[in-house]
Amino acid sequence: MEFRVLSYFLTVAKEENISKAAEALHITQPTLSRQLSELEEELGVQLLNRGKRKTTLTDAGLLLRKRAEEITSLTEKTKREFRQSDAIVNGDIYIGCGETNAMRRMALTAKKLQTDYPHIRYHLFSAKADDVTERLDKGLLDFGLLIEPANIRKYHSFELPDTDFWGLLMRRDSSLCCKTRITPHDLWDIPLLISQQSLDTHELYHWLQKEQGELNIISTYNLIFNASLMVEAGLGYALCLDKLVHTGPDSLLRFRPLQPQLPAHVYLIWKKQQLFSKAAALFLDKLKEQIDIHLRN
Repeated sequence: MEFRVLSYFLTVAKEENISKAAEALHITQPTLSRQLSELEEELGVQLLNRGKRKTTLTDAGLLLRKRAEEITSLTEKTKREFRQSDAIVNGDIYIGCGETNAMRRMALTAKKLQTDYPHIRYHLFSAKADDVTERLDKGLLDFGLLIEPANIRKYHSFELPDTDFWGLLMRRDSSLCCKTRITPHDLWDIPLLISQQSLDTHELYHWLQKEQGELNIISTYNLIFNASLMVEAGLGYALCLDKLVHTGPDSLLRFRPLQPQLPAHVYLIWKKQQLFSKAAALFLDKLKEQIDIHLRN
């Protein structure tokens, strides 16, 4: 399977028309059709549904598109790493992260590094832990920033000195807004929005003193910003981590921590035997330096 043919395939998937794709690639339509047919023969599956006006992907084609995009991304990342000058560090750093206030420490480290290395660029991928580790395993990310109870045993890691705390996001006109702390009993009968990752969090259900099926979970979410809009609309209450949603005086939303407290520790992870680019190695050194300064103070 040639990289060039994968690029052809991705162009067809984008254009949804072989003639338009051939024109964009500056090759003839028969040549492109032959290359695609040979690719299907090589893989032993049909990749395209060839209509008169529109070409769509089969299930196998959708899978190949995902893999081809990953291969293309990794190829471009590798090219950029080899193009780095020995005199000037101008590489790219790829960070996958869940939603956590600890990202502020990563941002401050990047700002410190920018003073001496202004040509470093950062690429952030926000997703749940499984998606972050999948991309990390494939070499598409340099680092992952994960919130416990994520499985970090197969990676190099260290805990950041930043702990998130679980709480309840609600409208300011909610009856629970008058409380300074939220107890398990407060959540037993109200409509809840819970993050997809926390659905598998044993510690959360232990704190709630209820099993998942005993709760009124009306929605799951991946990003708290989107969930906060549903809370704002009055759909329910979101269990989430602190400091992620604006809840100032001008906001319709309020956040109340759980009691007893339910902390969530945060870890930076990277692959074992990882060969860092110069930029990524510098970032890790600077982050550790900033943490040492923080702990000494």
